[in-house]
Amino acid sequence: MNVDVFTLFPEWFDWFRSQRHVSNVLATGTSLDYVNYRDYTPLSGRQVDDTPFGGGAGMVLRVDVVDSALRGHYGVDPVSLRERRRVIALSAGGRALDDELVDELAAEPALTLLCGRYEGFDERIVEHLCSDAISIGRYVLSGGELAAMVLCDAVIRKLPGALGHEDSAAEESFSAALEGHPEYPHYTRPAEYRGWAVPEVLLSGHHERIEQWRRERSRERGEGRPEDRRPGLG
Repeated sequence: MNVDVFTLFPEWFDWFRSQRHVSNVLATGTSLDYVNYRDYTPLSGRQVDDTPFGGGAGMVLRVDVVDSALRGHYGVDPVSLRERRRVIALSAGGRALDDELVDELAAEPALTLLCGRYEGFDERIVEHLCSDAISIGRYVLSGGELAAMVLCDAVIRKLPGALGHEDSAAEESFSAALEGHPEYPHYTRPAEYRGWAVPEVLLSGHHERIEQWRRERSRERGEGRPEDRRPGLG
């Protein structure tokens, strides 16, 4: 997979690239690169945003700047770029990121993530230059960089070689293996601490009963969790 992140703060991602599961995937041939909008802006003073038409506080990322950055980096008309790769605007108003969407994105050969800032994007960027707008939750961030890291982290850990055990990502919260429910509780040593005991079934060595207990706890968590509390992108 090839992932490109367009941002005003590429240095923020140095830490992210150093995380073990990310470096594991990069070592297998996946690429994760960053493009600074300011390197391609057609405006003087490396300007990238402007005040919104109609008035209001904040600054808006300009459509001509994003068009120029995509064109300069890929060498094609950005309108046609969507035929070659998934171009995603990270926006609080976009489709909520969930495990189903993460699986969908993990199957793509190439992703381009556009990070907005402050008031976000000129809407023409989303309408004409993007395949999708994706949100990590019903809240607002100062920019799309943290959202890009969340999306990348969720996608990358689905890729072969990311995790130490290939089954680690198979049975996780919201996965198909758990019928979309949150993951069951986990316990480790000591078996008893301050009178808080580990459920006896987990110490029984009876794998069938343990599996049944885990599925029941997972289902209970899912049925007791309001739909609007599910994690997402914002």
